[in-house]
Amino acid sequence: MISINPNAITEHEVSKILKGSIIPRPIAFVTTISDEKIVNGAPFSYFNIVCAHPPMISLAIQRENGNIKDTARNIKSNEEFVVHIVDRDNVEKVNETAARLPYNKSELELAKMTQLPSKLISVPGIKEAKVRMECKLVKAIPLESEGRVISDLVIGEVVQFHLSDEIYEENGRINVERLNPVSRLAGAEYAEIGGLFSIKRPD
Repeated sequence: MISINPNAITEHEVSKILKGSIIPRPIAFVTTISDEKIVNGAPFSYFNIVCAHPPMISLAIQRENGNIKDTARNIKSNEEFVVHIVDRDNVEKVNETAARLPYNKSELELAKMTQLPSKLISVPGIKEAKVRMECKLVKAIPLESEGRVISDLVIGEVVQFHLSDEIYEENGRINVERLNPVSRLAGAEYAEIGGLFSIKRPD
């Protein structure tokens, strides 16, 4: 067993350990809208469920050299965003949106994604996702280290679900095989759903 103090290695080395061991990570494709009404889209794998009642999700949006990302800036400004689940059918387009663009350019146009109006919020979603969740900001928490903000932790409440007919079953469950979600591993690697197994929880 190798024992490593994270303070004794570089930030990049710490990142590689975290991303290589906390896997697989679900991927959220997040749309937001700027004050100039430009629709921004970006993928995030520091993403998960917070609670079910009310439904809340979390996004950790890393800063680069202390600079806030467009997604976090837009969410803080208008307090609305849409989370989409990344699947095998849309991952190629989602990957295109990871390109660095000027603040006033839309990643959705670059990736030729189709915008859909939301029901309860002003931010549009995309047609290419089988699951999309309209969210309103609950809390945005700046996380600091050594006196500087390194990440923006966003908690959002889901106010409307949109689910494809092909994945939503009569019992209210999502058919995971038809959803065919992908997850983030390390580097340029992704994973698909493989063999499934069940374990009953103890009483």
